[in-house]
Amino acid sequence: MGCGVFQSRMARLRLPLAATGLAAVLTVLALLVAAVAPGAAEARTNIRVGIGDQQVAMFDNPYFQRAKFKRVRYFIAWNAMDDAGQLAAADAYVRRARASGIQVFLHVSSDDLRIKKAKLPSVSRYRSKVGRLVRHFRALGVREFGAWNEVNHASQPTWRSPKRAASFFKVMYRLVKGRCRSCTVVALDVLDQRGVERYMRSFYRALSGTWRRRARTVGIHNYGDVNRKRTRFTRNIIRTARRYNRRSRFWFTETGGLVKFGRSFPCNQRRAANRLRQMFRLAKRYRRQGVQRLYIYNFTGAGCQARFDAGLTNPDGTPRPGYTYLRQALRHYKR
Repeated sequence: MGCGVFQSRMARLRLPLAATGLAAVLTVLALLVAAVAPGAAEARTNIRVGIGDQQVAMFDNPYFQRAKFKRVRYFIAWNAMDDAGQLAAADAYVRRARASGIQVFLHVSSDDLRIKKAKLPSVSRYRSKVGRLVRHFRALGVREFGAWNEVNHASQPTWRSPKRAASFFKVMYRLVKGRCRSCTVVALDVLDQRGVERYMRSFYRALSGTWRRRARTVGIHNYGDVNRKRTRFTRNIIRTARRYNRRSRFWFTETGGLVKFGRSFPCNQRRAANRLRQMFRLAKRYRRQGVQRLYIYNFTGAGCQARFDAGLTNPDGTPRPGYTYLRQALRHYKR
């Protein structure tokens, strides 16, 4: 701001500099700054953007650090407390995140991700194993838990058991909220695929009115809508949840642009970057219906030889076009 402009605005405000004192000068300066350059926070869409990744090395990547993420998602096997290797990896991840002031959303998942191979645990086993897990990670500062990841997909043992998924939610809610009322539980987490609405209806019908009200946070994996540039399943998931709980809020717990996925999406980094635009469009479109967060999956790519790759960076940690676009988009969103 030029000196003449400053003096002119001071004169219009009729606060002579010599007579005001330090407090008045500071007040005027604050007013002028607000008038000339509105705060960035005012221009940001009220949706928080985080990242999902399983690799602790991500936190040391300078490109990750420049993005200034404040939230990460990590999925963990329901019985990980019985596996020293898995527990050590999760511990290292959570401790590294918390040391950087980053909040971890911990999502319970299958112990066998092969299609239709995992065994569905009983409610009592879930209570025992996940209870230990929750107590352990809550002591490390984790305050957000998911009852079960992507319940309707065949890589999860819950794919044919919406009633069991509902029971798991009730157990998780008691484990988490019984000791921490301010903690969050993602009650239901679904993939945008055919039959998702039917699965959700069965899930909610297995809950009483009280438990439906408690099932407030719903996770959505909308790779299909994002990468096929459609809205159908995201819209239907939101409508179905709100039919049973009008106060439902939504997190896109796993979403992003596919660099490579089988034969359906041949390796193409530019296409993946373009699909990130659709991801943000969907989040903004349904913000008034309760979308609060999105977690992009994932940061470190697996490479074109892998069956699945949605990374923002190459396997060696160098940025892809998706990362470049994301850095620009993040200026308009909260962390």
